[in-house]
Amino acid sequence: MGLAELSEANNANMLHGEHIILRLTYISRYNNHNENGEVTRILTQAQQNNARKGITGALVFNHNYFLQSIEGARPMINELLRKLIKDDRHFSLQVIECCEVEQRRWNKWSMKYLIPSEDNKELALKYSTGSQFNPYLMSTKQIMMLIDTLSTIQEQEETEANIASKKKKSWFSIS
Repeated sequence: MGLAELSEANNANMLHGEHIILRLTYISRYNNHNENGEVTRILTQAQQNNARKGITGALVFNHNYFLQSIEGARPMINELLRKLIKDDRHFSLQVIECCEVEQRRWNKWSMKYLIPSEDNKELALKYSTGSQFNPYLMSTKQIMMLIDTLSTIQEQEETEANIASKKKKSWFSIS
């Protein structure tokens, strides 16, 4: 591709808003009656599709609710939102936040699955308004703080696991 063709392609992308990065955060309810709703399959599919389209994000799921924050070029996020609205694996989708961002918050992940567990149940409830985790009762600020905190904890655990695996080198290995 010549310089003129590359410049023309870049101008076309600019006209469609590919240079503008959006963050979209939404919540929805998991559809237990959907036969195609296995969460691990949904996550794998999202990771593959989103990586190809330059979409990054974090997904929190607790067998009742989806809470997701995704980032990418404006046309890609708009296309994904149209698909999410039609997706019958969940229902009651509510957009919590949609804004242009200067910098991605989730730039390390094509899609990361953050799991509220027994270990961090108190943390999830810290940002909730009741004794049960329900993102519909949480403010945008509470939701973003929860995702950020779960993300930080998971990154720390992954770092610690990497350090531990490096320390387990055999005594005869060559570094």
